[in-house]
Amino acid sequence: MSAKKVLIAEDSSVIQNLTKKILEFQNFEISSAKNGKDVLKLLEKGPIDIILMDINMPVMDGMACAKEIRNLPDKSKSNIPIVAITGNAKNYTDEDFKLAGINEFLPKPLDFDKLVATVKKWTS
Repeated sequence: MSAKKVLIAEDSSVIQNLTKKILEFQNFEISSAKNGKDVLKLLEKGPIDIILMDINMPVMDGMACAKEIRNLPDKSKSNIPIVAITGNAKNYTDEDFKLAGINEFLPKPLDFDKLVATVKKWTS
């Protein structure tokens, strides 16, 4: 069975590296991006099973990126589960996340047990 591919979109290298180590330990294959534009580029390159999307990123933020993904013509890409990661969840309602096409959100600071459980839930 091949490893599930997780794309971590996060502009903080500290959080990115930590998340990557934890998920690699769980045998996930990780790629990462620093902003929404990079996420869209990586999606063109190959299949991704889930995207962990920081909401506050430079160039293109997570909400805008999620909307772009949901509008992609390729259904295998437009239906990828997106889990938002944000320190400012209270700035958004569940409805905002839903409208952007985000499946679930995790608050920062990240609870890594919950992160792993959430990634497993959406990729199993």
